[in-house]
Amino acid sequence: MPGERLDAFLAGRLPELSRSRIQTLIRDQFIHVNGQPAKPRNPVKLGDFITIALPEAVPLAAVAQDIPLVILFEDADLLVLNKAPGMVVHPAPGNPDGTLVNALLHHCRGKLSGIGGVERPGIVHRLDKDTSGCLVVAKSDPAHQSLVGQFAGRTMEKIYLAVCQGIPRPEKDTVFTHIGRHPVNRQKMAVVNPPGGKAAITDYQVLAVDASSLTALILCHLHTGRTHQIRVHLHHRGAALVGDPIYGKPSPTSALTGRLMLHAWQLTFDHPISHERLHFQAPIPPEFSPWLQLPNATAFFLSNT
Repeated sequence: MPGERLDAFLAGRLPELSRSRIQTLIRDQFIHVNGQPAKPRNPVKLGDFITIALPEAVPLAAVAQDIPLVILFEDADLLVLNKAPGMVVHPAPGNPDGTLVNALLHHCRGKLSGIGGVERPGIVHRLDKDTSGCLVVAKSDPAHQSLVGQFAGRTMEKIYLAVCQGIPRPEKDTVFTHIGRHPVNRQKMAVVNPPGGKAAITDYQVLAVDASSLTALILCHLHTGRTHQIRVHLHHRGAALVGDPIYGKPSPTSALTGRLMLHAWQLTFDHPISHERLHFQAPIPPEFSPWLQLPNATAFFLSNT
């Protein structure tokens, strides 16, 4: 709308480009307003003529590495994989290699979408380093645009399994809050009052409770994809993920599992080219077995597999 910052205006209308990507394009003078190089803070005015020239993808500084991947599906336009816990999605300070991007560069031989920029070729969404499970990667630019649009339009279904220390109350609910950066600890996200942050919606359901350890197996259905969304929402309801170093506390259970107990179990979306509805399920890691064997959980999975 008129008066809105240019970078925010474009980010709201071009879901295939992140706001940081737009700011980079502005900085490198690939975006012009009325024929002049744009500035991110300049307000948009009625009648402005905005042009964007997406640069050709340039060779990525990251090297291709032969890192094993568990591929659930692959064709010419996309692939779906079961990301291992502990794998970082893209290179960043502190993790220059050994990432999913390094593995994809080797596996796909460079046939990845360039829309995400040279640092994130093919990356449509991400999972936290210690989260395992389903992740879709775009191999072509049309696929990238379609998948980002499905995420933004909330037509992509994302179902996670989590194990919490403590029992969220109530045991089944929809959490609808705004999530933004924590005002004191910048490593954390937090529930904030609107208009701060961004809207975040999570359906959750307690599947089973282990009374001896006061832990619970939780099914989460994400309608949005905010940073740390499940971790923040369950913490907001009185439970923290087992093995969570940011929102939780060390416990005998976290020492036993040795990981963040969050798994992207199911992912459903429309194929970008054929438009066929695709459904994927990543095998549940063995660390979840003690909770899967609880009677209520066993009954749930028998009726949903």
